[in-house]
Amino acid sequence: MKGKILPLTVLLWTSLFAEMDWRIENSNFLLSQASYVPLEDERYIVDYNRFRLRADWHEGNYFATGIADGVSYIGSEFVNSLSFSYLKYIHSDTPFRTQTSFNDFSQGSAYAKLYRLYAGYDDGKSRVVAGLQNINIGVGHIWTPSNLFNPKNTYALEPDETFPVLALYGSHYVTEKSQLYGAVSQREDHSFKYAAGVKHSFGSSDISLNIIKSDQTTMLGYTIEGDLSDTGIELRSEGAYIRSTLPTLAGPDSEVDFFQGLIGANYAFQNGVNLTVEGLYSSKAFSYLDALANLNSELNGNMTLSHFYLGGMMSYDMTIYLSGSLLYIESFNTHNSRFISPTLTYTLNDNNQFNVGALIQAGPSESEFGMFGNSYYLKYVFSY
Repeated sequence: MKGKILPLTVLLWTSLFAEMDWRIENSNFLLSQASYVPLEDERYIVDYNRFRLRADWHEGNYFATGIADGVSYIGSEFVNSLSFSYLKYIHSDTPFRTQTSFNDFSQGSAYAKLYRLYAGYDDGKSRVVAGLQNINIGVGHIWTPSNLFNPKNTYALEPDETFPVLALYGSHYVTEKSQLYGAVSQREDHSFKYAAGVKHSFGSSDISLNIIKSDQTTMLGYTIEGDLSDTGIELRSEGAYIRSTLPTLAGPDSEVDFFQGLIGANYAFQNGVNLTVEGLYSSKAFSYLDALANLNSELNGNMTLSHFYLGGMMSYDMTIYLSGSLLYIESFNTHNSRFISPTLTYTLNDNNQFNVGALIQAGPSESEFGMFGNSYYLKYVFSY
């Protein structure tokens, strides 16, 4: 009997890992980091490193993904600063911790986190995913006002690095052009957040209607995306009407009722230049203290300090090895200010990439971006 079990075990083990793809990635940033505290004239030299292990498994229509990170910050002044306390305070809105406590050592601090862990089924018509995942809602490239699950952090060092949500997501094509989708996630306080939507294709345009509901918030949203005739220009619009109850630093909770929407377009030129333009409008402008009181709120990404923003992104592949990109955002307020993020990327080969960039915030000291200093970085990414 034992002689039969051993070969069977080996066969099953081999079959499992035959469809398993492993990936290792290490991102290292050498930062000249400005303070996160408004109007504080402090600068820190920091080595920020993230080691990432990713495993993807698939068998037929079934799939699973796990991503785990080991993160470290080296720089004693930064680790002991108020800015680092701000980083330590932000966490995922999940019913259990997705990262360990920060462990301090002589010159820095480190922790480990579970970035993604989900499994699902996809047959091309229906898709179901459960676990720690990213819920994609919205069509904006710079802002996503209707995404109350994993909003893009446009002004961060790594805008696409978002916290996971513990959720069950499902979608189904009712017809070739119509899709229904929905999600339910459990939050840190063990309450639930729900989302439902419908998407339909009209010729070359896709239109969706969405609703998101939690104990504190109700959102009604829409997205429109499509091509402008045969010009090659892609147009899009996204909007969200939001009603919510928000905590304040002092006094009772406040009721907010506002609309946020964007319009945008992007075009790929024949010379390799890609251009994206978006404008964002918010009927309500929040204060910095409002945003501070709601660092871990589901609405933190919607708490704009101005009523109107205009942004542009441009990328250009100069050679197969060298490329550049630029993000520019103008905040229109009593005192205008701007956020500028240029990046130059050199790809040595499939495994090694180098980046140099900056996060530049300019304007009067009392303006939205003028309250903060500039940051500069060198980045090296090794992947295998």
